[in-house]
Amino acid sequence: MPAVQTTSAPTARHSLPRDLIRWLVTFLGYPLGGFVAWLVLGPVDSLAPALLGGLVTGAILGAVQAWGLARDGRFFAQWSAATSVGLMAGLGLGATTVDYDTTLSALVIQGAICGFFVGAAQAVVLRPTRGIPVLAWPFFLAVVWAAGWTVTTSAGIGVDEQFTVFGASGALVVALLTLVLPFVLRRSDARTR
Repeated sequence: MPAVQTTSAPTARHSLPRDLIRWLVTFLGYPLGGFVAWLVLGPVDSLAPALLGGLVTGAILGAVQAWGLARDGRFFAQWSAATSVGLMAGLGLGATTVDYDTTLSALVIQGAICGFFVGAAQAVVLRPTRGIPVLAWPFFLAVVWAAGWTVTTSAGIGVDEQFTVFGASGALVVALLTLVLPFVLRRSDARTR
């Protein structure tokens, strides 16, 4: 009996506009994950809350993003786990690097480190099917996550409460800037068919 083949490509009924709209909705994963981590673990004021908060926030964000990319169950699990581990490592290193400070410059640095680690972990998931170009993803996310913290801080959000991730305003900007991902995945899927 032949093995059942699963695909990570979106089904044919998904259109590019629908894929892009689904991705934009994923901005909600950032404040949702950050809020849950903050409720359970409190502020990111030491290494333990940074690591555990990154793990919790990343798991929620990764699950929401995997849903937004409309992929199969295997991809869903890999993407969620990668985002969770990446944010745990990134927030652990980023928050300690800036000594848990919440100034704009500190959060930009923390955001760049978090974005890089999340991007690196996600690139591991994308690399087998997307090739060498995914190696740019960590560097791109570093810049984008720094922008997310810039927008959230500039919007007057209470960043002094030491959240694991930027708020909805920054998340919306990040979702817009990363719209390239569903577009590139869709083009890549079309070429492999």
